[in-house]
Amino acid sequence: MKIFTTAQIHELDKYTIEHEPIASLNLMERAARVLTHAVVQEWPATMPVIIFAGPGNNGGDALAMARMLSEQNYQVSVYLFNISGQLSPDCAANKQRLQNTRGLKSFIEVSMEFDPPVLDSNTLVIDGLFGSGLNKPLAGGFASLVKYINASQAKVVSIDVPSGLMTEDNAYNVRANIIKATMTLTLQQPKLSFLFSENQQFTGLLRVLDIKLSKEGMEKIEASFTIVEESDVRERMLERSPFAHKGQMGTALLIAGSYGMAGAAILASEACMRSGAGKVVINTPRRNIPILQTAVPEAIVQTGNEETIFAETVDTEDYQALGIGPGLGQSEQTAIALIAQLRRTQCPIVVDADAINILANHRAWLQQLPQGIILTPHPKELDRLEGHSADSYERLTKARNLAERLKGYVILKGHYTAICCPDGHVMFNTTGNAGMATAGSGDVLTGILTGLLARGYKPQDACVVGVYLHGLAGNLAAHKLGEESLIARDIIQHLGPAFIKLRN
Repeated sequence: MKIFTTAQIHELDKYTIEHEPIASLNLMERAARVLTHAVVQEWPATMPVIIFAGPGNNGGDALAMARMLSEQNYQVSVYLFNISGQLSPDCAANKQRLQNTRGLKSFIEVSMEFDPPVLDSNTLVIDGLFGSGLNKPLAGGFASLVKYINASQAKVVSIDVPSGLMTEDNAYNVRANIIKATMTLTLQQPKLSFLFSENQQFTGLLRVLDIKLSKEGMEKIEASFTIVEESDVRERMLERSPFAHKGQMGTALLIAGSYGMAGAAILASEACMRSGAGKVVINTPRRNIPILQTAVPEAIVQTGNEETIFAETVDTEDYQALGIGPGLGQSEQTAIALIAQLRRTQCPIVVDADAINILANHRAWLQQLPQGIILTPHPKELDRLEGHSADSYERLTKARNLAERLKGYVILKGHYTAICCPDGHVMFNTTGNAGMATAGSGDVLTGILTGLLARGYKPQDACVVGVYLHGLAGNLAAHKLGEESLIARDIIQHLGPAFIKLRN
């Protein structure tokens, strides 16, 4: 699914109007019917409705909804804010239609003074003040109205976008002046800003409503951001030949686990095995050998001369993929060995955890990383690499730029994990849950990605399939065990069912 910018949303509306063809007022009517149906499904006609409508097309949607709700016996009071004395044509047309509607409780057009209505817990507010076209923070009377609504106990439904929230960059927005919706009914597709954690407080429960915009138009418009769907994952998955043997399934190398952090190596290697790699070799300090050979008997344990740290590079000629970083430690010896290892490795590489932190402390080394490399930072690790970010949009922009500079992949982990590609494209993952916010979850992802690369997946396909599988296994585990009790090993144990679900 594509995520369009504000300009592209307007372009798609225009394309639909021209090519369906359909009058813009009729397209608004169609959207209002879908919006009204969503409200009727959720709240009874006994609940009084207060609609705040702005002067643009978002307000036009709200006025059309007021008419339709009144026709279904809802007690609707409307406040149309026409401060400048200029309504959009479709908003003006819906104002005229609404004034001819029987059953409407009240209609007030606000041009100067405004006496706000009482909003209590039994009131449903429909926010139709401003939509996706907003490009500056709300101020003055509108900011005061937003604060008044937010301070009430009323249920709030926002049309398309909570008023005051911009669809992409909110770095310079005034967050106190953004509607905090109980539910957002967004049209056709989610907006980019909805995918950022700090904006969830504004969107509330999000529902995406199909208003039948042109499919041809959506296909023609190029989008820099997309949401990964199950069909996208299925088409990337490799088949396993019935005549396959382990030599054909690839050998993965994991460099992980300083002394005291053997658990990270265990989790990564188990996940790697469960992701289809034919053979897994773990390079780890000597003191971890008994632990790993006991915990992961299927893997081969390899070590250098050091007792407690990684300090010697490994020849990777016989490996199809390398995963490096989980529990690695950050000693200076390890740092020197890390950059030497990354420079000399010819197979695909996944870099995680302490390996990322080492690179953050030696940023000049980023220029030496091979093309196609995969980095898997969480937000704080990305901040260490690229500097502090004021919000998620800025952080995503930095991750995207980093992927382009490295000519590799940056997987920025989060509720909607973002896969940033070398060409600037960003794909958002939709699987996963809050229970996966637990120690070791990232080590499991590293193992999955390394296993898929060893298995023969191209880097981009490994990123898409691996991140989706990781989240899907987490969802299956949470369904069985609950989010609170979920641990990293549960994700590994549900990788098999996750593969089966995708295969079927």
